[in-house]
Amino acid sequence: MTTTAANILNTASNTETTVITESIEEIISSAINSPVKETDKLGIIISALGKKIKDMLPSMGTAVFVFLLGIIISKAIIKVFKKCLKRANVDTAAIVFLCSILKVLLYVIIIIISLSLLNIPMTSIIAVLSAAGLAVGLALQNSLSNLAGGFIILFSKPFKSGDFVETNSASGTVESISILYTKILTVDNKTIYIPNGKVADSQIVNYSEQNKRRVDFEFGISYSDDLERAKEIITDLAQKHELILNEPEPPFVRLGVQAEDSLQIIVRVWTATENYWQVKFDFTEMVNESFNEHNITIPFRQLDVHIHRDSTDK
Repeated sequence: MTTTAANILNTASNTETTVITESIEEIISSAINSPVKETDKLGIIISALGKKIKDMLPSMGTAVFVFLLGIIISKAIIKVFKKCLKRANVDTAAIVFLCSILKVLLYVIIIIISLSLLNIPMTSIIAVLSAAGLAVGLALQNSLSNLAGGFIILFSKPFKSGDFVETNSASGTVESISILYTKILTVDNKTIYIPNGKVADSQIVNYSEQNKRRVDFEFGISYSDDLERAKEIITDLAQKHELILNEPEPPFVRLGVQAEDSLQIIVRVWTATENYWQVKFDFTEMVNESFNEHNITIPFRQLDVHIHRDSTDK
């Protein structure tokens, strides 16, 4: 019995370079096949496993230390990488995306190194990672599509952090681009997370890419009012407004539509992109006030009802 137990202990100590599960199976198999009493076999197994765990403690401690150290080092690397990207004037959204990718890669490397310190063969680690990668890939097909969409957005650059965009029926300011989602902040302070795959596959309207935007208006006056006088008032207001530009073209004021109840004057002016909404609201109020001062009627829809009485009616 002593010889058999010694053989099992020797076997356990000599198989540190094999996978842990294989060592346990070998220990149990040796104990079961040993010519000792059944009551002694359990003691042999416990003794062998205890020796195995004791032998592995230094390796486990080293692996845990290396793992924690790797986490600290990876955070330092990401911090330095982020500073380098900022010095290179890389867009904020791209910095967030690239740092997320780097973080995942560093963590995978740390896990592989830590497992190798437990005397687990590299072939076994690669096999497990390959199987896990295949399973994750099949289960997260949409996420992989979003990851690819993130790369497309990053390199095609349809927008950058801080741009006001419209996509997937959502509009707002781009906050960041992560591995899977694009974060957009709406004008009413709601945060929208749109999958990168959908963003890359959909139409994107970027309102901030150009430094100038055209502001379109449509003002209605009555048929009884002086059209030329109304056009003159609008043109004078546009020329005096400090935020309205004369380039790429001067203010455009023309009759656009002869509607059923009004004459519709089309107005097009240019302004800096950041002043779009201020010009939109300011100019509308200015025209309304000026029309009132000059007694130009702003018509509203009305219905005239004519009653014809038959001569036979009393």
